[in-house]
Amino acid sequence: MPDYTPGLHILATFAAPPAALRDADSCRAFFDAQVLAFGLEKVGEAYHSFPADEAGPGGFTAVLALTESHLSIHTWPEHGLATFDVFLSNFRRDNAATVRGIYAATLAFFEGTELTKTEVRR
Repeated sequence: MPDYTPGLHILATFAAPPAALRDADSCRAFFDAQVLAFGLEKVGEAYHSFPADEAGPGGFTAVLALTESHLSIHTWPEHGLATFDVFLSNFRRDNAATVRGIYAATLAFFEGTELTKTEVRR
């Protein structure tokens, strides 16, 4: 069996202020800054904002494809919740610290309180 481990995947749910969970533009700027700060390479992205209506105040979904793998967030401002995940492969280097750094930065950016977090080594 090889010694290589493909990487670390963090899956989390956190509580955050509703205003932050509606602001897809700020999240996009934040994620772009994280990609640069951690020396990652974005190869695609999708952002979708949901309209505010009788069902809720309009959250958003964002997924970034990275050469290293991906990160994503889905928000529910009406419940003050977000789900987040980040997975980076270890193809060229051990990225476990980067995965943890991106997660910590995301919690801080959203002023989030961690509710659940699972770390999966693959």
